[in-house]
Amino acid sequence: MNLGSRSEVKALIKSGRILVNKERVLRPDLKVDEESVVISYQGREYRYRPFVYYMMNKPAGVLCATRDSSCRTVLSLFMEQCGPANGGELSGIPVQDIFPVGRLDKDTVGLLLLTNDGELAHRLLSPRFHVPKTYYVETDFPLPAEKAAALEAGVDIGDKEPTRKAVVTPLADLSCTITITEGRFHQVKRMFQTQGLTVTYLKRLSMGGLALDPGLSEGQIRELTKEEVDLLWQKTC
Repeated sequence: MNLGSRSEVKALIKSGRILVNKERVLRPDLKVDEESVVISYQGREYRYRPFVYYMMNKPAGVLCATRDSSCRTVLSLFMEQCGPANGGELSGIPVQDIFPVGRLDKDTVGLLLLTNDGELAHRLLSPRFHVPKTYYVETDFPLPAEKAAALEAGVDIGDKEPTRKAVVTPLADLSCTITITEGRFHQVKRMFQTQGLTVTYLKRLSMGGLALDPGLSEGQIRELTKEEVDLLWQKTC
């Protein structure tokens, strides 16, 4: 739970500095129900949760990776805001297994899910579940109706198979939204390239029914609600 090593935590318990359900305990071998117990230390409560789920409004210039020797990553940004070193929300839960679900290009912004739930991540990313992802797109030239129809029908982006059917909604001369059910490498940009267009700005708006919180500025993070997590599971069933 990021309070210290096993020996350090035992010393804290024996010194009477740990509370279990608001009562001081002195025995490190005390058995508790990890699903309901509340551990307190220095005024902070710690509840064990095997899985955590966070939404980030990913900013441009940050890599979707857990570590990189030269570039800032979404995990380093995550730890800056929520990590135990800064007294953040993650002070009471394991953090070593948290990872981004899927990848957004370095210059792409918007919704990014961070979790340590490998099963949910697999379901959200697996082509078998056809989880929809919606992006806001800006291009260098307008997207004519016939080219939008081509994108919706599926296009050859150089892979073994054409892209699956998509939904394109024009917004203005140089912008639209596109909803896809795949996650191929640079897929949205490559799709528009087949129509002679260059994507100049790309933002993910939603994934599996989970919409980007409009109150999150780029770079900000918040924990998902139980209802939001349940919604993601429902979309992969």
